[in-house]
Amino acid sequence: MGETNHARSTESLAEAFKDDFLIGAAVNSRTIVSQRDLLLRHYNSLTAENEMKFERLHPAENTYTFEAADEIASFARANGFKLRGHTLVWHNQTPDWVFDDGKGGAADRETVLARMKAHIDAVVTRYQDTVYCWDVVNEAVTDGGDEWLRPSKWLHTVGEDFIAQAFRFAHEADPRAQLFYNDYNECNPGKREKIYRLVRSLLEQGVPVHGIGLQAHWNLLDPSLDDIREAIERYASLGVKLQITEMDVSMFAFDDRRTDLNDPTDEMLRLQEQRYGQFFRLFREYKGVLTGVTFWGAADDYTWLDYFPVRGRKNWPLLFDARHEPKGAYREVVKA
Repeated sequence: MGETNHARSTESLAEAFKDDFLIGAAVNSRTIVSQRDLLLRHYNSLTAENEMKFERLHPAENTYTFEAADEIASFARANGFKLRGHTLVWHNQTPDWVFDDGKGGAADRETVLARMKAHIDAVVTRYQDTVYCWDVVNEAVTDGGDEWLRPSKWLHTVGEDFIAQAFRFAHEADPRAQLFYNDYNECNPGKREKIYRLVRSLLEQGVPVHGIGLQAHWNLLDPSLDDIREAIERYASLGVKLQITEMDVSMFAFDDRRTDLNDPTDEMLRLQEQRYGQFFRLFREYKGVLTGVTFWGAADDYTWLDYFPVRGRKNWPLLFDARHEPKGAYREVVKA
């Protein structure tokens, strides 16, 4: 009996879902070393956490810094991982030079579009033999209110068609790549409808959008399973593929500011186990449309939720603990 339990506790995540969808993790230059064994055992897909973002790859107009991204791409190739590209166009982590005219003013639409195209051409063609899909545009719609698209320099300088242009440029650079629109709070009913409206409008214009990325930065309480199911159904009705792209289950609600814990409570761990089990049972129901589930990290020793949004606070949102040992949440997932 003990042997069976041990076998279950060490079963590869990727193997457990090999007939359903890819299992991925976000990585960086440090974690491909510090978490190497865990990555090789449990995952078959990777996403660069920050190393392929505009400011990291293209800090000045005629300067590309590919070294860190190349390292991750080489690691993926050498070890047989699928690699997701993240991300080409985003309101955040884009250097100011993209929108400047060099004379203290704002660059015009044509200049910004030309810079967008040059960036996408250089990046997508460089990694076309390794990256199978791209998050082309990230987080372009607003969270609340009646406004539709997020105010950004892309929107202000190019106009609403900056999104369509980015997808067309990416498709021209690599016609084989799968192209995703990626966003968070994707299961919130109000924002869900904005994302649906955006992707539907792109498809109606003949824009090459192949999928929607649901970031899935969720927590112990939100969103509800009903809202997740409704979002999956709504997006799938557009005829595109879906991926869970940045998953974690925070121990804290977003507005929870407590800082008194050095370890998660037993109740937190129990709720996290329950939630992860529910999520993966739901994902399996939709394996016909869901092609990948990527966690935003591999283990609790490194997560972007440490010290964000609350300074000085550790979080424990992933399936493996800080020593890379499987948590109860992992066991719930593999038996989902």
